[in-house]
Amino acid sequence: MVRMRRLAVLRHDLPASLVVFLVAVPLSLGIALASGAPVVAGLIAAVVGGTVAGILGGSALQVSGPAAGLTVVMAETIQTFGWAVTCAITVAAGAVQILLGASRVARAALAISPAIVHGMLAGIGVTIVLGQVHVILGGKPHSSALANIAELPAQIVARHDAATVIGLLVIAILLVWPRLPQALRRVPGPLAAITVATAVSVLAGMTLPRVELPADLLNIRFTPQLPGGGWGAFAVAVLTIAVIASVESLLSAVAVDRLHTGPRANLNRELVGQGAANMVSGALGGLPVTGVIVRSSTNVAAGAKSRASAVLHGVWVLVFVVALAGVIQDIPLAALAGLLVHVGVKLVNPGHLKTVLAHGDLPVYLLTLGGVVVFDLLTGVLAGIGLAVVLMLRRTLWSGIHIERESTGPDGELWHVVVEGVLTFLSVPRLSRVLATVPAGARVRLDLVVDYLDHAAFESLHTWQHAHEAAGGTVEVDEIGHPWFANGKEGRPTRSRRAGAGFVPRWLAPWSAWQAAEVPAQPTHRGAAEFQRRTAPLLRDTLSGLADGQRPRTLFITCGDSRIVPNLITTSGPGDLFTIRNIGNLVPPGQADASMNASIEYAVGVLAVGEIVVCGHSSCGAMAALAAGPPPGPLTDWLTHAGPSARRSGPVTVDGTVPAREGDRLALQNVLQQLDHLREYPLVAEAEQAGRLRLTGMYFDVGRAQVHLYDPAARDFQAAGVPVGS
Repeated sequence: MVRMRRLAVLRHDLPASLVVFLVAVPLSLGIALASGAPVVAGLIAAVVGGTVAGILGGSALQVSGPAAGLTVVMAETIQTFGWAVTCAITVAAGAVQILLGASRVARAALAISPAIVHGMLAGIGVTIVLGQVHVILGGKPHSSALANIAELPAQIVARHDAATVIGLLVIAILLVWPRLPQALRRVPGPLAAITVATAVSVLAGMTLPRVELPADLLNIRFTPQLPGGGWGAFAVAVLTIAVIASVESLLSAVAVDRLHTGPRANLNRELVGQGAANMVSGALGGLPVTGVIVRSSTNVAAGAKSRASAVLHGVWVLVFVVALAGVIQDIPLAALAGLLVHVGVKLVNPGHLKTVLAHGDLPVYLLTLGGVVVFDLLTGVLAGIGLAVVLMLRRTLWSGIHIERESTGPDGELWHVVVEGVLTFLSVPRLSRVLATVPAGARVRLDLVVDYLDHAAFESLHTWQHAHEAAGGTVEVDEIGHPWFANGKEGRPTRSRRAGAGFVPRWLAPWSAWQAAEVPAQPTHRGAAEFQRRTAPLLRDTLSGLADGQRPRTLFITCGDSRIVPNLITTSGPGDLFTIRNIGNLVPPGQADASMNASIEYAVGVLAVGEIVVCGHSSCGAMAALAAGPPPGPLTDWLTHAGPSARRSGPVTVDGTVPAREGDRLALQNVLQQLDHLREYPLVAEAEQAGRLRLTGMYFDVGRAQVHLYDPAARDFQAAGVPVGS
């Protein structure tokens, strides 16, 4: 195992760390310069972020270092406090992060909408591209994305030099690399592109900007210092940097998890690791450290498999900058810009755009993207969170209310009012406007398909119903789901939205559980009307495909007992089961019943079903009568076909236990006997022998609502869902 891990580090993490190192060095130098900090502070943060956060953090593939998202804040902090006090602020911010991680609040980042994460990634990608395109075109990036956009037309039409050639060469190599033979693709594309571009620029003698390093790279002359006063401003700066660094690191970790299929990040541990890295970086005179999506996405794209890549990248920043500064200084900035443009474009993933569009979150995505590009990362994320909360509240609290006039008959017009969703005081004004359009004296059917009904909404509905009925109209309230309104009228209002958790939907409950008391003699009429209103529109497409013929998969033979509902206990629908029902689920021996003969011949010979199920059940009246000996009459005549079942011997069990009641024991034997009778049919025997037909014994325990399937090897009916023979 240890040898395999070492091989994985050498094969994947080592080359990936070199690629990330090449990206990290210029970014670290640029962020330090943009922040107004000493140049070496950026490199210190890169080394500490890679090693300390890489070892202690909770995200295996996240790479940490100085981040562009803190540039503006750091510039203001340095200008206000000076560099030495800023280092102390960084140390204190790291301590705050450790406390936050220890309090286990970091997992709250998982609640952030994917649209915000994808929008953040896209915004960072757009910002990177807008800035680095200027470098490729031979210019310099500006401080804001808007300035980069404004200056881009002039930069495009200007004269282009060697930088453009090198930048485009890197992009071309990165685009072609995935299509090259496998042997070549063992070298990471970014590493190959930078190497080739650097070699071409050196061999061709091109004069263009390259990576610059200070001569006194390791000459650190500063240590953290506490301020002489202004502790309130100091505390605000500490909290600001801690919050921004934490949010950026956590969102980056969540985003990185979406880029790979490896272990998921431990966000609390990640926050502790980031805090420890900031304390070390500040103590050594470095910039604040965060998880950086640019380096992290590059790390994933380069093929990293473990945290070794992030740690090694920090080591390379230290070793290569000191020992091989000359080699690094040969790398053209345009080559790195081409690499960053490629990384930035990949962050704007069209697949993410399609996903958020399908989920109705496009406004959140676009606002986050725009906020990151126009302002900064934190502003964009906060704007996205704000809009997501507003949309969530709208979707949660907004009720669907509509009305239509259905018919005019001898009883007058029938007005159909449908209310869906959550009905609260926020929807009362609109509900009142809709109900006010119903003419006085009209018949009204009010369908309440609501997840929650608060007191204000109940009072509004109740008052309107009372007034409408007092004016000669009628109101039939039909609740689909938990009876919020009915409970309120009975003086037992429901207080919790969880109150409906045990409510049985009407399409599963018997008529007696939901039929109106005033029409007890007409359950079929009410049920037919319910089907026409609720179920028919949902099944119309399915039934239209079955209009010209049926194609059932199963012949289902069961008892006529009203408690057995074949489609319910098999979770099947129209066209799935060809059902035969009779007293005792019997298949008369010797093909003695013409009706059964015709049904089996049609099911097997014409419909070519692939399975025949014989389903018995507990508390079967036919089996109880057979065991007790029924009085003479038609039932006795019919049960003579069950004589072979009564004469069977040998125990048959249910989940390893013999039933206590004789009728239930006989019901088990009866199922097996009917399977034997089926095998006496030539069509059945031939199809089963050819492998085209399977015979299945089933037993339904009514009291436990449990389906059992027969295992011939164990002579046991086993609960459905338990592997047969286990």
